[in-house]
Amino acid sequence: MTKAPAALLLSFLVLTLAPRPAQDVDGFVARTFKGANGVTLPYRLYVPGERSRGPLPAIVYLHGAAGGGTDNLKQITGGNTLGTHVWTTKEMQARYPAFVIAPQAPVGERWSTTTPQLAPYASLVLELLTNLSKEFSIDADRVYLIGQSLGGFGTWDLISKRPELFAAAVPLCGAGEPARAAAARNVPIWAFHGAMDQTVPVVRSREMVAALRAAGSAVKYTEYADVGHNVWTVAFSERELPDWLFAQRRGRAALTPF
Repeated sequence: MTKAPAALLLSFLVLTLAPRPAQDVDGFVARTFKGANGVTLPYRLYVPGERSRGPLPAIVYLHGAAGGGTDNLKQITGGNTLGTHVWTTKEMQARYPAFVIAPQAPVGERWSTTTPQLAPYASLVLELLTNLSKEFSIDADRVYLIGQSLGGFGTWDLISKRPELFAAAVPLCGAGEPARAAAARNVPIWAFHGAMDQTVPVVRSREMVAALRAAGSAVKYTEYADVGHNVWTVAFSERELPDWLFAQRRGRAALTPF
């Protein structure tokens, strides 16, 4: 019998033994999306079991730095578990059936930029939304953007640059560009930050909230005096958050996404 070349055998072993993401984790199915620029975006999708009520809302969750990678798993586990799973419990889905979309950016990539342009992976997320809206019955007037830490930066950035696309936003322990905040004045926002945050100083959220209020926004802001960077451990337990979030709809004058 002819022996396979060592390089071929090694390639076979790598492909066979390399860890692959579980296709279904707590109802989140592993998927990938290739954008117009050829870049592939891993993402997890939770599809509600109850879809007979017509178009349903969608939550887009932008992970923090610990969720970065290409494994299509970190963005819904570890520190990103609460932000994705709070919406998919049996009780929550019974009250508010909704899609949950959790894209994953590579380590070192950001969801935001300090330029007028969107970050490359933020643009991919919008492309993904367009694609999913053709596949599923998603209510374009009830697309909610949520992000923590790195994702909080992305949330502030997206609603400042594309405010017409989202019904509401929940940035946690993030930061944005106060000079651009006025563009998001009509987006319902509930921001969260811990006063003891040593990673993203709380002043960064305070600045965004102040700029929004100066522009006439009714932004909600919750600051926890004794909480550090992991503000998500308490914010996602706020009893009023789900009712507030799912009550929001895009204004009738908004443009059609995405």
